[in-house]
Amino acid sequence: MGDRVSVRTTKSALIEQGHWLTVRDCKRVLVVVHTVTFAQRLREVFELLETDLRVQLVFTVAPHAFGGGTTEYLRSLGIITVPWEEALRAEFDLALAAGSRGVHELRAPVVRISHGAGQIKLLTDVGTLSPGERRVPGMLSRQHLLHEGRLVPAAIVYAHDRDLEELALSCPEALPVAHVLGDPCVDRIVAGRPAREEYRRALGIEDGQRLVAVTSTWGPASTFGRLDSLLPQLLGGLPGDGYRVAMLLHPNVFAGHGVRQVHGWLSACRERGIAVVPPEADWQSVLIAADWIIGDHGSLTAYGTLTGAAVLLTSGPRREVSDRSPAALLSAAAPVLSPARPLAEQLEYAARLHRPGGYDHVAASLSSVPGQFHRRMRSVLYRLLGLGEPAHPSPVAPPPPPPALARWQRAAGAGSTR
Repeated sequence: MGDRVSVRTTKSALIEQGHWLTVRDCKRVLVVVHTVTFAQRLREVFELLETDLRVQLVFTVAPHAFGGGTTEYLRSLGIITVPWEEALRAEFDLALAAGSRGVHELRAPVVRISHGAGQIKLLTDVGTLSPGERRVPGMLSRQHLLHEGRLVPAAIVYAHDRDLEELALSCPEALPVAHVLGDPCVDRIVAGRPAREEYRRALGIEDGQRLVAVTSTWGPASTFGRLDSLLPQLLGGLPGDGYRVAMLLHPNVFAGHGVRQVHGWLSACRERGIAVVPPEADWQSVLIAADWIIGDHGSLTAYGTLTGAAVLLTSGPRREVSDRSPAALLSAAAPVLSPARPLAEQLEYAARLHRPGGYDHVAASLSSVPGQFHRRMRSVLYRLLGLGEPAHPSPVAPPPPPPALARWQRAAGAGSTR
């Protein structure tokens, strides 16, 4: 007879463990995914562990206002999830999270991962601040790192030494567990820059054509939040076939409003050949391929300073952005788009104005240790797990070639309500 198991269980085998599993005695790591954005950043981390036979990854989707599409995104990667309620009741050797909601309830040491280009957006819930307390970005705030006075994470991952300087002022209790490990997106973009022409061919950019990437974070002050003033320029301001346009919207835009609604609002894009990059797509190759980036105070615009593209900014909320962030540095260096002038004219002006290395100070603010995120991150994870690291390096892979823009152009009209 084989192992005796209960036939009455309804829990996942990954929760039950024991006789249900074929590979046993693994260190168990819970990956807590709140949103598609967080999932994309966590992927850079959990892929460092998933080939190790000593480690079992378990995934769960935690409740979040922008959680729409998260389970589907994980499923597209071949990942099955366990219910959040079951994950809270089980014990794990480590937990990975890019958000703070609910992680204080976990029965595991928690590693908090930053999920953007530096610490850009200041804390919005000012009602939780003490009298005289400064507004700081969420990952530097007591509100996101402490629960009832207790420090929640066992390790906190930052990209730049500047973050530790801020943390010393805002939440000094967290300094002993804070680590400057770099930024995986910085490393992948730099690794992918030599493949720029390959990415352009994959996108379908022909000789003589130039690519405009329009980036948007979420919120009313974002590019998309003010699209009513930009869209007419995009639809009618670029003459002939010399320009191709791709829109890179924050996944929270789709999660907040719904994919069909967003595509409905952008239905005119299909007729004018504008591609809307889906939220689950790898956006890094599109940035690398771009000749211009039109963007706001979001992370993608800041990452664009690594690519050599000329940057134009849409007007943004200066009071909502940390004055030490990459976004603030970029706002003082890049030209600002005007609705009163032809778009093509402004693009050409920005191209003439742009000089190689003009945004190097912004790019340098994205990571204190460029090229080292994966190596440093793996060392922290294995130390916390009490395991020796695998006897091979953790290389930085460049972004994969993207699909053709024509494919995304068709998708942009798929949810049209017309």
